[in-house]
Amino acid sequence: MQLISATPSPYARKVRITLAEKGVPFELVTEVPWNSTSATPKYNPLEKLPVLILDDGSSVYESRFILEWIEAKYPEPPMLPGNIDGKLFARQVEVVVDGVCDACVSLFWERHRDPDKQSAEWKARQMRKVDGGLKALAEWVGDREFIVEDRFGLADVATGTLCRYLDVRFPEHPWRTTHPNLAAYSDRIERRPSFAETVPVPQVISDKVV
Repeated sequence: MQLISATPSPYARKVRITLAEKGVPFELVTEVPWNSTSATPKYNPLEKLPVLILDDGSSVYESRFILEWIEAKYPEPPMLPGNIDGKLFARQVEVVVDGVCDACVSLFWERHRDPDKQSAEWKARQMRKVDGGLKALAEWVGDREFIVEDRFGLADVATGTLCRYLDVRFPEHPWRTTHPNLAAYSDRIERRPSFAETVPVPQVISDKVV
């Protein structure tokens, strides 16, 4: 299989980490999906990454669905708890993380606009989502090693990728000072091999954005 990925993307990193944790072999293809040279539209009608290209040439896309697909096809080791309450809690964490990531992406694109055309109200609204989500995550993490049932899983993959994404794209955000327990959690989980091998780095977008 091939995984089309963008290097700073927390969505793509979730998939890379999960494949690594399950020992599933794949070829990594790095692209900037915004650029006109991207092959992404060929595999995903929504033109978004990540995209998992299967051996038969078909594709699976949207990170949350890709993770569901991987869990169904490669159930060992499981990334979700065996009981329903644990599964639902892990999914709730994933929803919050994806919402924060979506708000961060909105902020990132808004900052590409001319300064006099940027909406302060829009940026403030997105930042409230970011800060609200981080507060919830910090409370869920507490002083635990892992978020759900004291074992590594989907909730940790999602939360860990978000934390490092903030360091890369929003280094000025004071989340580490505001939530020191979340910062300590992030530092611990980044030492895990699947995280250490997928450290996100910024990409240069060559095509016009706005």
